[in-house]
Amino acid sequence: MAKWTPKHEAPEPLEGPVVATITGGTILWFVLFLVQLPFYGWFDDHGHLWWVWTCLAGAGLGLIGIWYVRGRDAAIKRAAAAAASGAAASGASAPSAGTDTEGTSGATA
Repeated sequence: MAKWTPKHEAPEPLEGPVVATITGGTILWFVLFLVQLPFYGWFDDHGHLWWVWTCLAGAGLGLIGIWYVRGRDAAIKRAAAAAASGAAASGASAPSAGTDTEGTSGATA
């Protein structure tokens, strides 16, 4: 059986409002948990108690997700700011003729 190889490059990943999406999902899971609490007895009688705990687990994992994507977003912004300031600094102090980017002479020994 031949190995499958893609015939074209993968598209760039979509970047959207990730923090808002994860926060909205977390709120939805927690609201579903709260809505099911009054029916706890019914869920228990019918063997569907796991529905309640699934919603609570979704809310808990969503909190971890919010923490993660906020940190990721901050890291992306820090990297973009560092790249912008690094580009501005390197543009102001370009290497002089006859030296490479590490400051050593272009001559070889």
